[in-house]
Amino acid sequence: MRRFFQAVVIVLVVTFIAQGAGAAEIVIGTRTEPSIDPHYLWVGPNTAYSKHIFTTLTDRDSNSRRIPSLAVSWKAIDDKTWEFKLRKGVKFHDGSEFTAEDVIFSIKRIPNVPNSPAPYTSNVRSVAEVRALDPYTLIIKTDVVNPVLPSLFGNVVIVSKKVAEKATTADFTLGKAAIGTGPYKFFSYKPGDRYILVRNDNYWGEKPVWDRVTFRIISNDAARVASLLAGDVDVIEVVPPTEVRTLEQNKDIRVYKRPSDRVIYLVCNNIRDRSPYITDKEGKPLDINPLKDVRVRRAISKAIHREAICQQVMDGLAAPASQLIPEGWFSYNPDIKVEKYDPEGAKRLLAEAGYPNGFGLTVHGPNDRYVNDYKICQAVAQMLARIGLAMKVETLPKSIYLGRALAPKNEFALSLIGWGNSTGAESTQCLMSTIHTYDKAKGWGSWNPGNSNPELDRAMEEAAGIIDEAKREKALQEVMQLGVREQNFIPLHAEFTVVATRKGFAYVPRADQQTIATDAKPAP
Repeated sequence: MRRFFQAVVIVLVVTFIAQGAGAAEIVIGTRTEPSIDPHYLWVGPNTAYSKHIFTTLTDRDSNSRRIPSLAVSWKAIDDKTWEFKLRKGVKFHDGSEFTAEDVIFSIKRIPNVPNSPAPYTSNVRSVAEVRALDPYTLIIKTDVVNPVLPSLFGNVVIVSKKVAEKATTADFTLGKAAIGTGPYKFFSYKPGDRYILVRNDNYWGEKPVWDRVTFRIISNDAARVASLLAGDVDVIEVVPPTEVRTLEQNKDIRVYKRPSDRVIYLVCNNIRDRSPYITDKEGKPLDINPLKDVRVRRAISKAIHREAICQQVMDGLAAPASQLIPEGWFSYNPDIKVEKYDPEGAKRLLAEAGYPNGFGLTVHGPNDRYVNDYKICQAVAQMLARIGLAMKVETLPKSIYLGRALAPKNEFALSLIGWGNSTGAESTQCLMSTIHTYDKAKGWGSWNPGNSNPELDRAMEEAAGIIDEAKREKALQEVMQLGVREQNFIPLHAEFTVVATRKGFAYVPRADQQTIATDAKPAP
């Protein structure tokens, strides 16, 4: 009997050790390469990567509710002046103290990062002056009334002035300047393979569960799923919709899903008078850009079968969109309905605009940014072909696509874009960044793929400056109505967040679709 109990104890000890070892490291299969410089290339995956090494003044929980981070409190002193109280006792990974000077440096660095295809500038566009009253108190003055400034600062990553003052983006990539105040420290990065972090034992917040986090970079959807099934990774993001049902039936896999904040939409370039991607039916460039005519833009919208995209391309893991913010969010306009599929109506509009036989058009999009992005482009092209347009499809890696699609280049005619609304949990940032006419000095329109509407610009600017929330919401709803009426954007659908794990891991999916190691925990 004594030997029996000894054996049981040994088994329990070994099991406990094994479980503890398993909890020490997590391997996450991710879709995209990281930009370790947290001020370079503003896209959701990079924001998610940065949250492991760095922190921001404010943050968001999994439901996109704003929470304190490096700022413990903030208040508006007047319409254009904010006071932020900073957290004391926070240390950077090198042991140096976090102070207001690091915030001031970070805010000023963002607009000056060279060659960023999608800069973070719009998050600090309204900051006219920032100064420290003391090491833990900031006064920030804006040039316009900006009621969502604290939310925007959730995208303003704070770097060490001492370390980053002379650092380049390449220095961050090599790890030399990747010194933050976050829960993890930089360990190594092998492009195209893996990005490894180790726990920061001196982290000021809740201590991370995992001693080590390895991001395996697996851009191919099928390969990412195969790695999960083989046990090579513990968690995968951006689960392809076609695989969800199969994974849910596997007793060794757990699937977590929820509606996200991201709306996928099209933008017709009405800035260019001529475009190499708009031709006659024989392929000769047209002298007049048909997309300048709102009837043509409306025809494109009517020709798209959103329900078919959601069910057939997205396998039910998306919801048809009527506007650029999902239902249930602040500033969503319930009076705007999803455009009905009406190919005959689309043909009539084309004829009224002077294109009864259509014209040639190329739809551009990324092939590694949004869920099934290249498939969506193909589906859109097929639908537009049915109303007489001679369609072509060209998809590119996001690092190339965004630099060519967005302002100031605006190269393409019809662009697929996505926007996550968690930044301010309302439409202000989306409209000012993606729809407002490009204005480099003010940081407006930095995500604009090529449309301009002065009437819409004025309405956006007025709405963005309204302090009273009820009045601002009404004004934003009216702006969205105007944008939809003029088809300055063509909403398609809202994505879902879908994450899968091996048995033994639990994960809380986020509205903002970011993949964060601290949202994963060991599970029975």
